[in-house]
Amino acid sequence: MAYYNLDNGTGRVRGIWLQENLADAPIFQSWFECFHDLGVFCTIAPRSVAGSDYQSFDVAGLPSFQFTQDRLEYNSRTHHSNMDVVDRIQSDDLSQMAIVAASFAYNTAMRAEKLPRKGLPVNNLNSKREGTQTP
Repeated sequence: MAYYNLDNGTGRVRGIWLQENLADAPIFQSWFECFHDLGVFCTIAPRSVAGSDYQSFDVAGLPSFQFTQDRLEYNSRTHHSNMDVVDRIQSDDLSQMAIVAASFAYNTAMRAEKLPRKGLPVNNLNSKREGTQTP
């Protein structure tokens, strides 16, 4: 099980943010290999990006990832505005995004093992109550 976030408007998928879950990099690299003809750059970035829907899943321990996309008009025109309408969609981009996202969902479901997970965050409040120290 995993959560894949794709919500930065229209714009082709170019790769994925690992959200600091580095163990998934070789898995995703192999999954991206078949998408060169669709314009996926196979960019696998290790850092964690903030401010989107996947964060609550990531904090709960579910592997959660944000696809990287061409930004097009997302930050300048359509993001949370009255211009965020179906007329702004690039149909070729939408088709490419759907293929990549569906493939990742399918590959995740068909894996013999779960995707590698990050450790759960330490709950400082509980450890202080119990008189223990956090690492």
